[in-house]
Amino acid sequence: MNYFEHDLESLHQELVSGRLTAEALTRQTLDKIKQDDQQVQAYLALNEEALATAKELDQTGIDPDSIWSGIPIAIKDNLVTTELPTTAASKMLTNFTSVYEATVVEKLKQAGAIIIGKTNLDEFAMGSSTEKSAFQTTHNPWKLTTAPGGSSGGSAATVAAGDVLASLGSDTGGSIRQPAAFTGVVGLKPTYGRVSRWGLIAFGSSFDQVGPLTRSVKDNAYLLNVIAGADEHDATSSQTEVPDYTAQLEQGVSGMRIAVSKEYLRSGVQPEVKQAVQNAIATYQKLGATVDEVDLPNAKYGIMAYYVLASAEASSNLERFDGIRYGFRAENAQDLDDVYVKTRSEGFGDEVKRRIMLGTFSLSSGSFDKYYKKAAQIRTMITDDFQRVFEKYDVLMGATAPTTAFPLNHESQDPTQMYLNDSFTIPVNLAGLPAMSIPAGFSEGLPIGMQLVGKPFDEATLYQAAYAFEQNTDFQQATPQLGGQE
Repeated sequence: MNYFEHDLESLHQELVSGRLTAEALTRQTLDKIKQDDQQVQAYLALNEEALATAKELDQTGIDPDSIWSGIPIAIKDNLVTTELPTTAASKMLTNFTSVYEATVVEKLKQAGAIIIGKTNLDEFAMGSSTEKSAFQTTHNPWKLTTAPGGSSGGSAATVAAGDVLASLGSDTGGSIRQPAAFTGVVGLKPTYGRVSRWGLIAFGSSFDQVGPLTRSVKDNAYLLNVIAGADEHDATSSQTEVPDYTAQLEQGVSGMRIAVSKEYLRSGVQPEVKQAVQNAIATYQKLGATVDEVDLPNAKYGIMAYYVLASAEASSNLERFDGIRYGFRAENAQDLDDVYVKTRSEGFGDEVKRRIMLGTFSLSSGSFDKYYKKAAQIRTMITDDFQRVFEKYDVLMGATAPTTAFPLNHESQDPTQMYLNDSFTIPVNLAGLPAMSIPAGFSEGLPIGMQLVGKPFDEATLYQAAYAFEQNTDFQQATPQLGGQE
């Protein structure tokens, strides 16, 4: 199966007609993953039971009304599943298997999708390169010596390599959009509350969102149709009605008002990335959209505020990993305190420890007002900046990341530089807005991503703008050759 030659609609037609069986599609998918993953290393676990699921689906019949029926999908390994281990790429959860299923996984199964495997990530979703995994480093299919981004690097890389049509990732500060940009795929972070977080291992509870990664905008919209919606298990999920996100794809952008943030074109942005955004502006203007520059004056404080707030939430969320109830437990502990200390010292990686320490410090009595409270105030200021822009404009656009994919091991000794890779994506998470990255060009054979940001719960307009751009460019048609460049 060459997924580069198919989209979701064409595969659905093949399955419904009987020209292709779900079992054959699943077998070919597993074979291709096993072949490619020797180089890409996107997966932490493959679901060999998927073949039996597919065979049973063939016997009962592909649902003609469910476009995902019989389609293999990959899941980021911080979403709990009952049939596969969930490790969050941490030694702390080695061989942990959940007793319940994440809501988004349940919804996919109800739609007939086949869970093909669990993808690699930075440990507990903390990182921007998928090098922080306790088990392996994922490689970018466009150039194996470069990073696929993070933390959803495994989910992005397997779609980019053509192993699956779609995958799920999670986005706390850019962890879907930045990998999508680095690997040349489409990645959406929905509005906070649009998709249930039930079953997502929490990093920053007021930031985390589950979202889809696909090769095309339309496939991405189809996947959000399935996973979006309220969930009684998640008090933060929204009751806002879920539209059909494919309904207005072809309406074009004529008359649409698009803003371009000056901050997203500042110095420090790779020249080729800046040029790709300028080219995109010209494309939208040609298609009839109005494009103006705007200011987001407080966006420059986003990284500082985010790493105080998100680390504080992480320090609280990760308290549950103590060696008592589940997961890894250190040996040779002398008493209860020793169990806690040794388990957390041995079970967590350096990046996770770094963020726990930062978060604990910012929540301490002597630092709360000085750091945490001020960061929360900055969050409100950034949200207000976006609100002012969206009083006049439909969509905000800019680069997803300042550069293309960087070499593996390039930033492992400089955590601050790694954090700066998310400078364009983090403000969106602080404001809880929807945003997506779409392919917008290439530099020396590596993909460039463009970010589109929308109003709360207005993912439909984002898809409309993204689809118009995709249909009038050919970046999505390019495919990587493993071990080299397109």
